[in-house]
Amino acid sequence: MHDADISRMVELEDRHWWFRERRAILRRELRRLQPRGRALDVGAAGGGNTRVLAELGYDALVADASEAAVEAARRRGLKAVHADARDLPMESGHFDVVTAFDVLEHIAEDHLAAEELARVLKPGGTALIAVPCDMSLWSAHDDAVGHVRRYAREDLVGVVEKAGLTVERVWSWNVLLRPVVVRRRRNSEGNDLTGLPWIVNAGLTAVIVLERHLPVKSMRGVSLFLRARKPA
Repeated sequence: MHDADISRMVELEDRHWWFRERRAILRRELRRLQPRGRALDVGAAGGGNTRVLAELGYDALVADASEAAVEAARRRGLKAVHADARDLPMESGHFDVVTAFDVLEHIAEDHLAAEELARVLKPGGTALIAVPCDMSLWSAHDDAVGHVRRYAREDLVGVVEKAGLTVERVWSWNVLLRPVVVRRRRNSEGNDLTGLPWIVNAGLTAVIVLERHLPVKSMRGVSLFLRARKPA
């Protein structure tokens, strides 16, 4: 991801519906876990999700391949290190939780990154992963933000299981708004991440919050979430 994209993300993520709902998903997943310990947020960009980890009591660390992202995270008061997800400079079995939201799709050798997530987790630790799904949604947006692929459910499960983690749950997200995304991506000319008028942002927020309560998580969406555990 380019430095300009990271700056745009940091600017938008506190109010943009997409980022806010993903933080809500992360918060719900983390509240299931006890006790709180060390957490690593891989590919954290400016650390929006890392702040959720810290708020819930984790000793949280940002790891990102971009120096701009590391500096943005540090300006927010977060601990951050420059690191390649395929070769993390952390000791094995060190973290209770590892998160990687929108990371694997940027890496050609995604199996190496998945293996590193598994390596740095403690036995019994939890990995939370999010990726864009469905190659039929590929557009100029994916090219602009440096995606290598979009995932089918079985492909994501396969790369995580081969890394040695036990998949506990996989679910689709952004299902209700998929038709809107399909139409927009057909006309996409680059990165779709932009600011929105408040009324549009509010309307999209209402739709994505409604999705929490509907039985649509097995249907086709725009993203996939996965929760896995390292065998004890």
